[in-house]
Amino acid sequence: MKLKTIIVEDEQISRDILRNYIGKYCPDLELVGEASNIQEAYELIQQHELDLVFLDVEMPFGNGFDLLEKVDNRTFETIFVTAYDHYAIEALNNQATYYLLKPISIDELIKSVGLVKEIKDKENQLQNSILQPKTPTITGKITIPLQDGFEVVNVEEIVYCKADDNYTEIHLTNSKKVVSKTLKHFEEVLKEYPFARIHKSFLVNINEITKYKKGKGGSVELTSGKEILVSASKKGNLLAFFK
Repeated sequence: MKLKTIIVEDEQISRDILRNYIGKYCPDLELVGEASNIQEAYELIQQHELDLVFLDVEMPFGNGFDLLEKVDNRTFETIFVTAYDHYAIEALNNQATYYLLKPISIDELIKSVGLVKEIKDKENQLQNSILQPKTPTITGKITIPLQDGFEVVNVEEIVYCKADDNYTEIHLTNSKKVVSKTLKHFEEVLKEYPFARIHKSFLVNINEITKYKKGKGGSVELTSGKEILVSASKKGNLLAFFK
């Protein structure tokens, strides 16, 4: 299935170049529209169920980030295309999948589209289905520091870990522990086990996930029924664990 995409770019020549490149080098894409400003782009997004938006940053009457703010529940990936490298950090903060600098490198374009296709293919496989982790079981123990020593915890009993400033809430099958260690610490401790950092605040036991729902980053549902958002920048961490 081809990925439905649009180009959002105010310069005609830049649209022509990108359209030509997509036609020649990106057979997995179906170009369904082009926009020269934010309003036109927003209307196209409302009309189509898009997989990908090629988005310029600087445009008349607003910029690419303004457009993303207008879209409440983004299900499409975003590849920024701009002549300016100083927008890279803001692009990442807006969940960009890739950042292409003009003049566009054909190799970089192909690479960026390949990354989007990989994400979308995996998303479609997981959408509203029971997940099949590559590692179905966990055996092992970790220690949780206490004021007067430490407590031994079976890794399989950890459902998820949640950041709370310099503390971490460890949610177990039947209890919760609050530990004076950062989430980064537990991400390192559990790196040999099937735990995915799906958000800056959440580290999740893959075996506790029963469902994935698409969205800007999407969300996962756990065996307990709890739903946790997945940040777009961490989506790849999650999808890598599934067949």
